[in-house]
Amino acid sequence: MSRTEKPLQGFWGLWNISFGFFGIQIGFALQNANMSRVFQTLGASMDDLPALWVAAPLTGLIVQPIIGHLSDRTWTRLGRRRPYFLTGALLSAFALFLMPFAPTIAAPLVFAAAMLWVLDASLNISMEPFRAFVGDMLRTDQHAAGYAVQTAFIGAGAVMGSIFPFLLEHLGVSNVAAPGALPDTVRFSFWTGAVALLVAVVWTVVTTREFSPEEQAAFASHQTPVDEAAMMRALADKPTLAGMVWIALGAAVVVLVDVLALEKEVLLLGGLMALYGVLTLIAIRMARAGRPPNMLSSIVGDFSGMPPVMKRLALVQFFSWSALFIMWINTTPVVTQYVFGSTDTASTAYNEGANWVNVLFTVYNGVAAVAALALLPVMSRRFGPVRTHSICLTLGALGFLGFFVLRDANALIAAEIGIGIAWASILAMPYAILASNLPQSKLGIYMGLFNIFIVVPQLLVATVMGSIMLWLFPGEPIWTMLFAAAAWIIAALAMTRVSAAIPQE
Repeated sequence: MSRTEKPLQGFWGLWNISFGFFGIQIGFALQNANMSRVFQTLGASMDDLPALWVAAPLTGLIVQPIIGHLSDRTWTRLGRRRPYFLTGALLSAFALFLMPFAPTIAAPLVFAAAMLWVLDASLNISMEPFRAFVGDMLRTDQHAAGYAVQTAFIGAGAVMGSIFPFLLEHLGVSNVAAPGALPDTVRFSFWTGAVALLVAVVWTVVTTREFSPEEQAAFASHQTPVDEAAMMRALADKPTLAGMVWIALGAAVVVLVDVLALEKEVLLLGGLMALYGVLTLIAIRMARAGRPPNMLSSIVGDFSGMPPVMKRLALVQFFSWSALFIMWINTTPVVTQYVFGSTDTASTAYNEGANWVNVLFTVYNGVAAVAALALLPVMSRRFGPVRTHSICLTLGALGFLGFFVLRDANALIAAEIGIGIAWASILAMPYAILASNLPQSKLGIYMGLFNIFIVVPQLLVATVMGSIMLWLFPGEPIWTMLFAAAAWIIAALAMTRVSAAIPQE
C-alpha cells in the first residue's frame, strides 16, 4: 500500500538533505568575497568591476530555469535532483582549482572572467535543484524547518569560504604578492574550497534517497493536477504584442546607450530583453500550431502564469537581491578606500582591508547561520513569516547605512549583524512560503523561474550601476551603500503585500 504522506524527517534527515549546500556556499563565498580582489589584482579598474561581474547573474538567468525544467522531468538510478548536484559540484571544483592560475595565462583578466562564468554556471546547476529538493523530501509542515536548516548550512559554508584567506594569513601564509600576482592566501583558499565543495555535495548524494515518481505522485494526490494543456491554451491565446513589446523595449535600451553615452555593458540588458521577446513569439507560435509542451513553452508559459503569491514575492526578491549584489561588488573597494585608506592593490593596507572584508562577510554569514535556527523560528511564530521578513529586511537596511557613515573597521561588525539577519530571512522565508504553495510536479521549474527575480536585479546593478556612479559619484563607491539601504527598505514595504496572496488554509 503506497503512502500518501511523506515521512517526518528527524534531525539527521534534515542535515543530510541540506549538507551539500554547505559546500555550494563555500564556492559562492569564495567568489563573492574574492573576485573583485582577483580582478583588481589582474589590472581591472573600479569602473571595470560591474562588467566583469555580469557573468554571475547572466549564467544564473540562463541556467536555473533550464535545470529546473529538466530536473522536474528527470529520473535516473541516481534519482531526480542528485545528478544535477553532482554534475554542478564537479564543474565548480574544476573552476575553483583553475582560478588561481589566471596570472600565469597570456590574457589573465579574460581567463579569470571566463572561470567566473564556469564557476557561477556550475554552482547554479547544483543550487537550483537543492532548492526544489527540500520541497521534494519534506512535508509541508516541515518546509520552514527544512529551509532554515538549509540557510544555516549556507551561512556556515559562507563563513568557511569567507574566512579562508584571513585564517591562512594568521597561520603564516603570505597575504601580499608582486603586482599582478595573487597572494598565496587567495590561491590556497580556492584550492581548499574546491575539495570542501565536492565532499559536501557527495555527502548529500550518498546519504539521501529520493522518492520515486510514483511516490511523488501519491504524495501530491491531494493537490489539483497540473493541467499542461490549459497552460498551452493560455499561451496560444497570449497576444503576440507581448513579445513585440519586449523586443521594442530591448531596442530602446540599445538606442539609449548611444544617446545617453551609457556604459556599453547596458547593451547586454537590452539584448536580453529583445531575446526574451523573440522566445515569447516562438513559444506562442508553437502553442498555436498545436505542438506538445516543451522546455521553451513551459518556461514562457509558467513564467506568464505564475501563482499570485510568487508574483508578489518577485518584487521583494528584486529589491532584496539588488542590494546584495551592490554589496558583493562594492564592499572591497569601499572598505579598502574609506576604512584602510588605499586603492593600491599591491599595498599592505589594501590587502589588509581586502582580508577584513573576508572577516566582515564571515560575520554576516555566521549571524545568518545562527539567526536561521535561533531567531527566525521565534520571530515567525510571533509575527508570521511575512512580517518577520519585513522586519529583517529593515534591520539589514540599517546595516548598509552603517557602512555609509562608519569609518572604523571594528564598528562595521555591528553593521554586518543587521545584514546577516536580513540574509538569513532572504534565504529562508520566501522559499518556505513558495514550497508550501506551489504544485509538487513543477517545483523545480518554479524555483528556477523565481531565480529570475534574483538575477535580473543583479544584471541591472552590473550594467546600470556603473553608469550611475560615473555620472553622479565618480571614484566614490561609498554611495553604493546608500542605494543598497534604500533597496532593502523598498523590499520591506513590498513584503507587506504578500499576505493577501497566501491561501488562508
